Parts: sequence; C-alpha cells; structure tokens
Amino acid sequence: MNFTLGFSPCPNDTFIFDALVNKKIDTGDFNFTVRLEDVETLNNLAREEFLDFTKISYGVLPIVIKNYMVMNSGSALGKGVGPLLISKKPVDFNEVEKFTIAIPGENTTAHLLFSLAFPKAKNKVFKRYDEIETSVLESENVLGVIIHENRFTYMEKGLHKIVDLGNFWEEKTSLPIPLGGIVGRRNIDENILMKVDALIKESMEYAFENYPLITDYVKQHSQEMDPEVMKKHIDLYVNQYSINLGKEGRNAIQKFIDIYERTHESRTTTGLPEDNLFVKEEYFPIKYSE
Repeated sequence: MNFTLGFSPCPNDTFIFDALVNKKIDTGDFNFTVRLEDVETLNNLAREEFLDFTKISYGVLPIVIKNYMVMNSGSALGKGVGPLLISKKPVDFNEVEKFTIAIPGENTTAHLLFSLAFPKAKNKVFKRYDEIETSVLESENVLGVIIHENRFTYMEKGLHKIVDLGNFWEEKTSLPIPLGGIVGRRNIDENILMKVDALIKESMEYAFENYPLITDYVKQHSQEMDPEVMKKHIDLYVNQYSINLGKEGRNAIQKFIDIYERTHESRTTTGLPEDNLFVKEEYFPIKYSE
C-alpha cells in the first residue's frame, strides 16, 4: 500500500521518521512517498486534503479536523517548549502591542499562543519560521515569534527574549503545550491508521536505540545546523508525548481546540458539535491504551 506522508526537515521530525521512510524497520506492505516542507506549508496542504498522513501545527487542527484525525505517535508537546517572543533591543512586556509582530504562519500554535498572551496586538505579519530572525534584525520596530532551532541560536545574534509564550498556556491550563502532531485522513480504514501509528512509534524507538547518534538523514535536512543544536532540538521536542500522547496529551489538544473555538467569532470551523468541545473523542482515531 502506498501513502503520501508530509513532515518538516527539522531534526525532531527527521529523527522520528528516518527509520520508517528509509526502511530501517520492516514496514511490510506499506510504502510512503515523502514530502518535506515547513510546517505552515504542511498546514496549507492539510487544508487542501493533499496528503494521507502529515505533520501539522495544532493551530490548524480545528480547521482540518473534519478530514483528519490525530495519530497517537509523532507529536511535539511538552512543558518549557513554547515559542519565544524576541526583539532587537529590550522591550517591555506592556509595550508589545505597539510593534509589528512577525509570526511563523497564521494557522500555527505560535500564533494562537501569542494571541492569548497579547490579545490587543493586531499588527501582525506572517512569514516562514526561518525568516523571523532576519525581520527582527532588520528593524527595531519588528518583534518576532520564534520556534524550532531559533530558540537555541537567537542570543548568538544579539537578540533579546521578551517572554516565553508557553508560560501563559502552562499557567492557565497546567497542561503540556501542544505544538504539532501527525494526522491521518479520516477516510483511511481504522486498521490501517493503527498499523501506520505503530510504525511511527517503532521508527521513533529505533531512533532512540541509536541515540545520541545523529544520522545522515537528519543532518542533510537540518540546514547545516550544529550537531549540538540538533541534539538540543531533538531532546526538547521528542519526548514521552511523541511516543504516546496519553490522556494528558489528548486533554491538552482538546483544550487547545476548545480555546481556539472560544476565541474565534465563528464556532462552525470544525463542523463538529459546539457543546462540550473539551471532552470530544472524535478527534482521535483509536481508543489507545495508556
């Protein structure tokens, strides 16, 4: 069986999928045609129902939930992993809304977390995540929301952290921050979803068995990132929630959707019932064991 699979070239994703897509584990009859893109491109492809399985930002999940379900393995959640708001020169928290804010995509977790922390900030521009630092460096009037490897390198460029946007979420919910996850099309048979999910988990376990080895597959897609930065990236974003969302991980995702729905003017985005969104189970394809 052949399926399309999308994920980002970031070390956490290539680390997870290396063994799967390069046949380092037995995938049986399953073959995957891979598309490597930044997460906002993947978000847009999901909105077009372009891929069978794909990484998305949880910020776009409410928009695509009618056609995709969240897989149990492959997610990026955690505490202390939130996007950072940075500036060229020190900026007071209370002054943020006066600036232009560069954000890595409209339908991203980073955007929603920023909007929760700064609901009055309206002057936003949406860029690829790897263009944010340049925008900040070129103008003192632009602040940037950074994700991925930029979390580890912004200080080397003389940039300043204003706030960790994940702190707002953690203080309000006491749940891990749902950054991104793997989804599968709803029209794929549940047994196949389960098998693919098991393969993703096996691929990750294979990678951990050989860690801290950084494979050539991870290196070639990491934009010449320093090996130590790659390891920090993997250590931060690949964790127990990546192996198994568990009840806490699923609750975090459902809470995220609930907040999304409550902060948007229209509550018809998902096409799911409006009542009691926090406990909806139809987001997830299988009742996984804990």
